[in-house]
Amino acid sequence: MSDPVPHTPVPTAGEAATLAVDTVALCSRLIRFDTSNFGGGESRGERACAEWVAEQLTDAGLQPVVLESAPGRASTVVRIPGTDPTAPALLVHGHLDVVPAEPSDWSGHPFSGEVRDGAVRGRGALDMKDMDAMMLAFARHLARTGRRPPRDLVMAFVADEEDTGRYGARFLVEQHPHLFEGVDAAISESGGHSVHLPGGGRLYPVAAAERGSAWMTVTAHGTAGHGSRRNEDNALVKLAAVIRRFAEHQWPVRLVPTVEALLDGLSRHLGHPIDPADLSPLGDAAQLVSATLANSVNPTVLRAGYKHNVIPSEAVAALDGRILPGTEAEFFATVDALLGPGVTRTGDHQAPVHADHTAPDFAAIAAALRAHDPDALVLPYCMSGGTDAKAFATLGIPGYGFVPGRTPAGFDAWRYVHGVDEHVLTDSLAFGARVLTSYLLTDPRSFA
Repeated sequence: MSDPVPHTPVPTAGEAATLAVDTVALCSRLIRFDTSNFGGGESRGERACAEWVAEQLTDAGLQPVVLESAPGRASTVVRIPGTDPTAPALLVHGHLDVVPAEPSDWSGHPFSGEVRDGAVRGRGALDMKDMDAMMLAFARHLARTGRRPPRDLVMAFVADEEDTGRYGARFLVEQHPHLFEGVDAAISESGGHSVHLPGGGRLYPVAAAERGSAWMTVTAHGTAGHGSRRNEDNALVKLAAVIRRFAEHQWPVRLVPTVEALLDGLSRHLGHPIDPADLSPLGDAAQLVSATLANSVNPTVLRAGYKHNVIPSEAVAALDGRILPGTEAEFFATVDALLGPGVTRTGDHQAPVHADHTAPDFAAIAAALRAHDPDALVLPYCMSGGTDAKAFATLGIPGYGFVPGRTPAGFDAWRYVHGVDEHVLTDSLAFGARVLTSYLLTDPRSFA
């Protein structure tokens, strides 16, 4: 098979077939590790899975390290030497933990890893043991073919992404930053998967930004009293008013550069301008834009009182705030204004992040996709949520969301991510493994 895109190596037909078989088998096996992350430090299976990953990498002739952040919480990291040790390295990271699954809700066991009807089935199939499998299949590909990437690749298979990252990426960044020496870019979830556009085009959105998060605990203070008497200083009433103010607040539209680039690219492709107030012409791609036009705050937890006939002196709510890049000052000023007097806030804040979508690495990603789908439209987008990219950004490493895959129209991956009967199509895994291999063997400096 010839190389249809300059500077982008393409696996031969035989190599592609082996990559596909490997990736499917590896994904199935990874799913069979129950690595459920229940939050608050409670999880299962991460250490066993990390050790198994290390065994696969060792069998491929590499020297991984398994690092335990707490009993049972472990991540595996390996550096694959490139042909040019002076070139900036690339970080490729995937998480091994998954959100919990209730077996009674599923048509099959969520940790079976069953391969049936053209799909690998089970929790984590799309989030993100599919990418973990592609990474391992690539390492095996290097061992089989004797090829070497043009730059060092640091692969990290991490714990705890589905909670705070404290026992995974944040632990690695804080305690073992030397592992990422020389790295100047990273890839991980979420992006690179086909989205079908009106008129038949295929968009492959690559995340080049993430909204920040502000997980805030707000406390309304009042005067305790008897439930039978009128109380003008009721903490619950104050908190209810706060929640109503947030519910009614209309956050202004802020077109950050990444979102603007996505809308401009889609406008050119579709042949007409896109009005942010009406995203319906985008079809399935509208979900890539709708949640990143503005900041947001959603109440998620309420706590107050302990007895029917006692008015409590305080009431507490958890608020999940999401912040577009470049809008942090405006966000927190608005939050404090909406809270009003007599209400305090504490919480954890992770800043928004963004990467340059005009950089050579983004061009190399786009070239790898087009090498395997010549009609691919590759554009940057901003994630509404967040990933471990925020942790690695503290080391100055910009991250791109790139887990390649291709599915037919009508396959709604977001329905299955964190949902019931999660599964990944085997054809999509095969496509993704080919694309990832092409990208990881590409020197982005050729696109500079």
